[in-house]
Amino acid sequence: MSAPRRVLDIEAIREDFPILSRRLDEDTRLIYLDGGATSQRPRQVIEAEVAYVEHDHAAVKRGAHRMAEAATDAYEGARDRVAHFFGAPRPEEIVFTKNATEALNVLAYGLGNGDATTPDHLRVRDGDEILVTEMEHHANLVPWQELARRTGARLRWIPVADDFTLDLTELDSLVTERTRVIAFTHQSNVLGTLNPVARLVEAARSVGALTVLDAAQSAPHMPLDLSTLGVDFVALSGHKMLGPTGIGVLWGRFEHLAELPPALTGGSMIELVEMERSTYAEPPARFEPGTPPISQAVGLAAACDYLDALGMEQIAAHEQALTDQALRGLLGIESVSIIGPGPSPDRTGAVSFTLSGRHPHDVGQVLDSLGIEVRVGHHCAWPLHRRFGIHGTTRASFSVHTTPTEVDALIEGVSRTVEFFRTL
Repeated sequence: MSAPRRVLDIEAIREDFPILSRRLDEDTRLIYLDGGATSQRPRQVIEAEVAYVEHDHAAVKRGAHRMAEAATDAYEGARDRVAHFFGAPRPEEIVFTKNATEALNVLAYGLGNGDATTPDHLRVRDGDEILVTEMEHHANLVPWQELARRTGARLRWIPVADDFTLDLTELDSLVTERTRVIAFTHQSNVLGTLNPVARLVEAARSVGALTVLDAAQSAPHMPLDLSTLGVDFVALSGHKMLGPTGIGVLWGRFEHLAELPPALTGGSMIELVEMERSTYAEPPARFEPGTPPISQAVGLAAACDYLDALGMEQIAAHEQALTDQALRGLLGIESVSIIGPGPSPDRTGAVSFTLSGRHPHDVGQVLDSLGIEVRVGHHCAWPLHRRFGIHGTTRASFSVHTTPTEVDALIEGVSRTVEFFRTL
């Protein structure tokens, strides 16, 4: 008989986040519902960065003195910790980048920069096809557009159905012998839709294509095991998972990374340098030229510690309950339309909605006056919004520190917003 699932102590968790005690003005307390854009940091993450900067800060890898050794140990220790948190088979598969966007660009550039020595499965060329989805964030769309432009490949996409899920009815015709890459988001940052990873991986494998998963939205909110997902590459951002800004991860199977051309070159990523030519180091150093984001990596490792201590399954259950609560409450408000699936285990805590006849910026401004911080606009997903004939949406996104009371405040705030506009 399995042990009962531990319930999170949300009030104790909130004590870990200094910013949550802030008041926006004398009468307005902060209700932060924009974790999908950037999460807040617990003091454990802040303190880990401060401790590194105060005690061990130095250039990594190059120095022979004790401070350099301590900094290198901190940086590589962070890589080990991140690899363990995400179930990477080996730490060398974790490449630190600036964010998920850079990770995807590094990969897309490398796939178009090969030569005769690069294996065919890591080269995108004229006549090849790249498959994405209609719900992608620009970070997982524009790099593939650019790769297609540079190489002469054709960009294709899986459409989004009226129920806000991927329309896979024509998947067998979209995935062809020419398909080299299938890149897709794990969780839509607008719809909250969770995509069927196994189905898309199976389709890719049937034609020998690579799979690229944008996990920026899913990694902070659910267990993610890279050893079992089946994909070839994953990109994610630290600043969405309670970590610092300026740090992201590109994970790839080591055999792919070892033969993928680098996107950026310079110091620290080389094996041998002569005046006429250079050879490159093994991964991950091959993809980390120059001075890396050391303190940010330390902070990301601390965020992994923090999330692990809470339990990702517990976090997922907590946020699922908040999402269901928000959806049911908002669906009961006249003139509100949810842009995303209804309550379901196959959707997560990005809740986007429109208010009939009102621009999302106006809605966000009224909510902000109540201390409710949400996201407004197209959320770097213009094609998805055009698919549904809307300019933008208002999005609330939940975090481990979000309470049911705050969700009630959101529902009440939207009701008050409706009433406010009726009086104009």
